[in-house]
Amino acid sequence: MADHQVHDLTPDDVSKGMAEGRYLLVDVREPNEVAAEAYPGGVVVPLSSFEPKNIPDPQGKQVVFACRSGKRSVTASLAAQAAGLPYDKHLAGGILGWKAAGLPTNTGG
Repeated sequence: MADHQVHDLTPDDVSKGMAEGRYLLVDVREPNEVAAEAYPGGVVVPLSSFEPKNIPDPQGKQVVFACRSGKRSVTASLAAQAAGLPYDKHLAGGILGWKAAGLPTNTGG
């Protein structure tokens, strides 16, 4: 895994990229976390049962992993790269950073 890298993206970068159709946000938090608060437009592939093959086809978009604080998203990116996928981006700061940047979330499931 030493040859794999994970690139940090800011919440504003990710939000803009999603709005422009360039990024697919893959939320690796657990279902109970997502039920409480979710990224608008994200898809959920929990890290606890993470299988890179379960990531939806990004259909030309770049995959960006996200979690609560930015730790699990790095783990997911490295696991995907180890499985041969070119997914080397994650949301630095996770949903905490996303909210701190003033970006919207979906709450209450």
